[in-house]
Amino acid sequence: MAKGVLTELEKKVVQAVQGDIPVCGRPYLELAREAGVGEEEFIRALEGLVERGVMRRFGATLRHQKSGYTANAMVAWKVPEERVEEAGRAFAEHGSVSHCYRRDPARDWPYNVYTMVHAGSAADCEAIAKELSARAGARDYEILFSKREFKKTSMAYFPADDEG
Repeated sequence: MAKGVLTELEKKVVQAVQGDIPVCGRPYLELAREAGVGEEEFIRALEGLVERGVMRRFGATLRHQKSGYTANAMVAWKVPEERVEEAGRAFAEHGSVSHCYRRDPARDWPYNVYTMVHAGSAADCEAIAKELSARAGARDYEILFSKREFKKTSMAYFPADDEG
C-alpha cells in the first residue's frame, strides 16, 4: 500500500482515534467496535499506518485549564541553526513543555524555535523559561503569554459525515 493511499478500514481507524479515546480496560476494543471491525484488525491497521509513516503518533490532548494549570506561554527562542537540534531536545525534555517547534525566522522576528510552557502562574512560566534558557544555552528569547483561547480543537481528517 502506498504511503498516502488509505483503505476504507484505515480511514475508519483514523476517524476513531482522532476523537476521544475511551478510558477503560480495552480502549482499542471499544474503538474497533465503533469502526465496525475486530480489535486485532483495528490494531493491525493502526500499526500499519504508523509503520508506513502515514500516522506519526497519537496521544492525549491536555485541557490545561481544567487540569490545574492557570498560565501558559509560548516562548520564542533565537537559537543558532547549528544548535537547533540540541536546544530543541533540551527544551522538549522538560516536563512543563507540551510543544517544541523549529520555524523559519522572519525579517522583523528573529526567533526560530518555539515552546509552549504550562504552569500555575505567569511567574512560574517565567521561571521555567529561565531554567530552559540555562539548560539549552539559549539566552535570547521572548515570552508570549496567552490571554484568551479562541479555539482548541484537533484536526478531523475523516469526519463522520464524509462519504468519500
